[in-house]
Amino acid sequence: MKIALIGYGKMGKAIEEVALQKGHSITLKIDHENRQELTIDNLHKADVAIEFTGPETAMANICTCIDAGIPVISGSTGWLQDLPKVKDYCLQKNGTFLYASNFSIGVNIFFELNKKLAALMSNLPDYDVSIEEIHHTQKKDAPSGTAITLAEQVIEGSPRKSSWVNSLPATEGQLSILSKRIDPAPGTHTVKYSSAVDDIEIIHTAHSRRGFAAGAVLAAEFLQGKKGIFSMKDVLGI
Repeated sequence: MKIALIGYGKMGKAIEEVALQKGHSITLKIDHENRQELTIDNLHKADVAIEFTGPETAMANICTCIDAGIPVISGSTGWLQDLPKVKDYCLQKNGTFLYASNFSIGVNIFFELNKKLAALMSNLPDYDVSIEEIHHTQKKDAPSGTAITLAEQVIEGSPRKSSWVNSLPATEGQLSILSKRIDPAPGTHTVKYSSAVDDIEIIHTAHSRRGFAAGAVLAAEFLQGKKGIFSMKDVLGI
């Protein structure tokens, strides 16, 4: 499989390492210094694109890949207000697109546990729920996309929470996400239910970027020959 890497920072380099170990090749590497090379002609040399950039460029990068007719995977965060537009554009162009706030296989299992726990706790008003996320200091967005996904799942499953805030809550209906930036932490997410008598916590701790990179390459392999919009649930069959 020939891969175009759009975003060649630490995550892009980790994806490259995993891809090469699995026998794939990298045909294009785009970063801020050679963005002009992100052209449809260059993209035609790849079978799939994996996009990890920033909120300023993600939407345009993805749409360029869709215009080129190659499947595109994105893990960029901070731009999700435009995600519905990108999905509509993909369908209009009969393209192939997969977005995930986190590509780690472990985190996606964690998402399923989070939904199940939220359902179990939904009728237990003595427990209040909060979320904490810890990342390295170079992470630009707060809260993380993973923390937002966890919060949205809790809100969907809890009649007592209607919105999330990136602070301590001002009202009972707000779900608190506390963001900490500590080096060299690659990512820890905790969902905590607290009562006067006990606490229940589920925690995912990443040890390195390799888990995220491996999941992104697995997603790229999954998309081959497919059309439409997909998620990591499709990739993992969960």
